[in-house]
Parts: sequence; C-alpha cells; structure tokens
Amino acid sequence: MIKLKKIEQAIVEDKLSGMSDIEIGKKYKITYRQLEDILRKATGVSISSLKKEKEVKKLAPKDFKEETTTVWSFKSRGDWATHSGEYRGNWSPYIPRNVILKYSKPGELVLDYFCGAGTTAVEAKLLGRRCIALDINDRAIELARENIDFKIPCHESLIIYEPELFVGDARDLSFLKDNSVDLICAHPPYADIIHYTNHKEGDLSFLGINDFLKEMKKVAHESFRVLKPGRQCAILIGDMRRHKHVVPLGFKLINVYLDAGFKLKELVIKRQHNCKTTGFWYKNSIKYNFLLLAHEYLPIFEKPIYGSSCLSEQAKLYQELPTLSKKEPFKGKVSELETTTVWIFSEDKLDLSSEKNIIKRYAPTGKYRLIELTLKDEGKQCTASLPLDTIQLLFIKSPCLEFNGLSYEFVDIYLKYLKTFVTNAIRSIKRDGYCVIQTRDIRVKGYVEPMAKYIVDMFEDMPELFLKEIIVVSKENHKVQESFANLEITHQYLLVYRRL
Repeated sequence: MIKLKKIEQAIVEDKLSGMSDIEIGKKYKITYRQLEDILRKATGVSISSLKKEKEVKKLAPKDFKEETTTVWSFKSRGDWATHSGEYRGNWSPYIPRNVILKYSKPGELVLDYFCGAGTTAVEAKLLGRRCIALDINDRAIELARENIDFKIPCHESLIIYEPELFVGDARDLSFLKDNSVDLICAHPPYADIIHYTNHKEGDLSFLGINDFLKEMKKVAHESFRVLKPGRQCAILIGDMRRHKHVVPLGFKLINVYLDAGFKLKELVIKRQHNCKTTGFWYKNSIKYNFLLLAHEYLPIFEKPIYGSSCLSEQAKLYQELPTLSKKEPFKGKVSELETTTVWIFSEDKLDLSSEKNIIKRYAPTGKYRLIELTLKDEGKQCTASLPLDTIQLLFIKSPCLEFNGLSYEFVDIYLKYLKTFVTNAIRSIKRDGYCVIQTRDIRVKGYVEPMAKYIVDMFEDMPELFLKEIIVVSKENHKVQESFANLEITHQYLLVYRRL
C-alpha cells in the first residue's frame, strides 16, 4: 500500500511537471482510465490538467453567430475567458452561450444544477444574466469559483452579475420557489461513463443506467417545479455502447423529462469532432462492424403555460395513409465507408451517399430490399410479399415525413403503419441481418415530434430486433442566415436494427 501511494504521488508530480498522458502511461504502464482515477483521487475532481494559472486574453469568441439549425458543430472547443477542456466531461461553452442568448434576456435567472467547473456560470456572467449553479462535489465548486473570478470592463448597456455557486444536489431544489427560474441549462453525467468524484454520496456518475434514470426523474420534477411557465430547460446527454450495440440513453432521458410534464421545443444534435476516423479506428470499424459515437443530444424542453393546449387539431393536411413503394437500388460504388455516427454530405448527394454506406456496410453480398413509405397516390403500392430468410438488409425510408403541415394524427398513423410492416416483414431478413429505418423529426404546432425516439421506444420490447446503431445524417455546411423562433430541422436518422 505504501509503495502504491508513492507511485501515485510520483505520477501526480510528473503530471505537474508537464509530462504528457502518453508519456506517463508508458513510464508507469497504466491506462488512461487509471491515470484519471489517480488524478481524481489527488484533486477531488475529474480533471486532466493540474496547472493553476488562468490568463484571460479575450472575453468572447471570435466571429460568433447564433446557431439557427438543429445540427451544432464546433470544431474549436472554445477558449475565451477562463474556459478550457481540463475538466473531464464538461461541455463546450458554445452550447450554453447559444442557449442563454436564445432563451433568456439580460438580468434573468439561469440555473445550472450540474455546475462542474462552471462553464454555464462563466457564460451567464459574460452575458449579463444572473446565475445560480450547484454541484454535489465541493472540489468542483472550488474550481468553478476560480473560473468565475475575472473582471469584465464596464458596459453601459449590460449589468454584470456575479454567479452564486454552492454545493448542492440537483434532486433537491427546495431552496428555490415554484416558478422562479427563467432558464435551466445543464450538462448531467452520462450514467457511469465518467466518474466525477471519489464515490461521493449523491454522485449520479457512479450509477448504472436504470438507477441513473430513476434519480434523474427527481431532477426533472424539480426542474419542472422551479421553472417559470413558458420557459425552457436545456440538457445535454449522449448515448452509450454496451456489447457492440448502442444504448439510447439520450432518448431514455428525454422520456424522463417529458413524463415530468415538459414539451419538446427543440431537439438539437451536437456533433463531436474528437473522433478518430482513420488508420486503426477505420480498420476496426469495418472489421468489427461498429461506428464511433460522434453525436450528443441537446433537447430543449419547455414548461407549458397553464391553461394552454397544443393537442387540438384544426386543418388536417395529408390525412392519407402511408403506402409502400419499391425503390430501385443504386448503381455505383462507395470509395470509403463512414465510421462515426454522424454522416455529413453535400445536399445533392445526401440520399445517395447514405444509401451507399448503409448497403455496403450491412448488405455486402447485395441481397437487400429498399422500401419507401410514401403518401397515398404517390408511386406504385408495393403489395409483393417478401420471401422468408432471403435478404441481408431491409432498408425502409420515410419520404412521407418531408411534407409540411403534418398532424398529430398522422404521426400515430405513421408509427402504427411502420410497426405493422416491420412486424410482417422481419422474417424475410436472415438471422444476423439488418433492418434500417430512415426517419426524421417533425414539428407540429410549434413543438418537435421526435420520430426516431418514438420508433426506438416502439421496438424496444420486440425480441427479434436489437438496436445496433443510431446514425445522424445532415447536410454539409448548411447555415441559415437569419434567426427564427424555431430552429430549422436539418438532420435525419438511420436506425440500424439487427435481427436476432
């Protein structure tokens, strides 16, 4: 034990001297995860750097523009003010900056109940918002206090408020009154992926998925209580992987907040840029048939205004049932497969490139069937039955969701029709073959209908299907010049199921 403590102390000293993680790993023959545990034990926080000095060179990002679509992609993490990536698992400051600017006004109150190193608190201070931020880890709050300790030049048009930081539990916001918060902006842990304390009581990052979701129900209910009606709650969450299959933690957490009474105002896809896609990772992605997780979800919930309802239907456009039509297979080759869960293509090649990647990866022998769910009177109806156990891939596309003015009733019809077709057609897929469903979120009466989430929920208890991948596909360099009340939905999903 004494020898082990000396080794850990030597590792910390080498880290302080500036030795890189790779060099430390080679010298002491430890993994990166073991290094994380040693540093967390030494500092009390999940941190990758032990340097204390923080020189503020600028107080805002260069050439910043608010996001106007549902795909947010920041190649630079953000290094203005005291922001840095030293705190493991913290989010890019571009995220709270966008959320705060879009959903709050100067002087209003922003709440972050998973404070970490204080990214949201720093942005609230820079943007002239009041902020209350808490964290279960007292050492994280100490670090956050260091990060908010900087001066801002006086502005005639902007009053600066010092954030209030303290140790607290997101499940208990009893110090806040009902309907007292203007905006919630928080980044919770992703179950037990990254540990943020040394087994501190109340740390949700040590919980398994089911226990994590159970405790997050308490957080969601407290969020609903303290948030003002008509205001927003933004939460960043990602998926996980277990046994080479994706665990849709993002969709599961969205359900938790919807069950608490929230409506889904927006569903943003946050693209990650730190995923390696060449060499070793590319070869293994092909060899073992898996994709690197490269996306996170930023659901933006809204607390409904009491007495209002968005369930009434007025004009019902497109009341026709979806119908089936066969689609001709593509001709040509794909030079290189995508290896992450985010696929970005030029607008004119988006559909074709997606098809090529799906067919090449999941039907290499060429035995597949493409089916489109269209609207009545569009294309020829496909009535031919599919022979049993004959194809490697059933690829279902949903052009019927691309129309404007779709209703809640149509959403129900689409989901029931899709479930019936998949249930009947699944036996045409060979064992260990795939069913891929292309779908997209739609907006009905100002709120987002998360179609991919609905489908994942719908097939969760189907024993023959196992969710392997959730892929996000979007247009390349698609930026809307003007900012509107709602974000433009520019992404779609490819849900990859394996037949057991």
